[in-house]
Amino acid sequence: MTIFFWIIIFVVSLTALLKSSDLLIDSSEKIGLRIGLSPFIIGVTIVAFGTSLPELVASFVAVSQGVTDVVTGNAIGSNIANILLVVGVAAIVGKNLRVTKNLIDLDLPLLAISTGIFFMTAADGKITLIESVVLLSTYVVYLFYTLKYNEDEESKEEKPVITTMDIIKLFIGIAGLSLGAKFLIDSIVNISDVFNIATGVIAVTAVAIGTSLPELIVSVKAVLKGKAEVALGNVFGSNIFNILVVIGLPGIFSVLVIDPMTFSIGIPVLIMSTVLFVISGISKRIHAQEGWLYIILYIVFISKLFELF
Repeated sequence: MTIFFWIIIFVVSLTALLKSSDLLIDSSEKIGLRIGLSPFIIGVTIVAFGTSLPELVASFVAVSQGVTDVVTGNAIGSNIANILLVVGVAAIVGKNLRVTKNLIDLDLPLLAISTGIFFMTAADGKITLIESVVLLSTYVVYLFYTLKYNEDEESKEEKPVITTMDIIKLFIGIAGLSLGAKFLIDSIVNISDVFNIATGVIAVTAVAIGTSLPELIVSVKAVLKGKAEVALGNVFGSNIFNILVVIGLPGIFSVLVIDPMTFSIGIPVLIMSTVLFVISGISKRIHAQEGWLYIILYIVFISKLFELF
């Protein structure tokens, strides 16, 4: 089979993942509003989980096929893309994103702590079973504190009616995610063989950008509606979910390796971008100029991975 065939399979399967994720998010948001969750809680839990489903499902398929560097590469690359690309674009579109007190008091420290814990588990170039348990346990603590901190916040959104179509969307989304993930991993393996590029590098770039599209769409829409807290809450929730759950859950079933390029370039950029994001958050505003800086840094990161300079 030609390289063009596998590129087409890559694009189609990635599109299937994203569309299936959309179906799940739509039904999940309705359910969340129906049971009385606040928009902020929906942003850091249901929406964050839904927009991270492509990464999670693809990670399980990667483990089943023995290409575990795709798991770590995808999560690391997605977090970098979420901050430098998604927040960057959102800041440019919104011109002046206001960071709420909830994010500063709770999510900024938790994102920094979660990234630090991940860095310690990944310092030897692999994620073991015990380290995966640590990551998952950290996520449980994060979720508990997030819900506890906001337990008195009531939703002011109208509670929608859950229809049969919502249930159908749920099942179609699950099926689409499963099939899309399988063919996505197949295409990554074949493309990496043809170009002699590590599967982890493809995961940290092309796959990460693709699977970060839901976060980008959700965040830009939220900013245009004047809901910066949903846009930023989505990124916080997704990033914490990616490094703690997208890596932690598959790591229960197999030792996950980090390819040399992702380890030497991806992890340092992840730490740098997270620190930059935290500093921007502490200032209570993320300006358009900072957004452009994020975009430039992302372009430099991609160029460095492919040794363009």
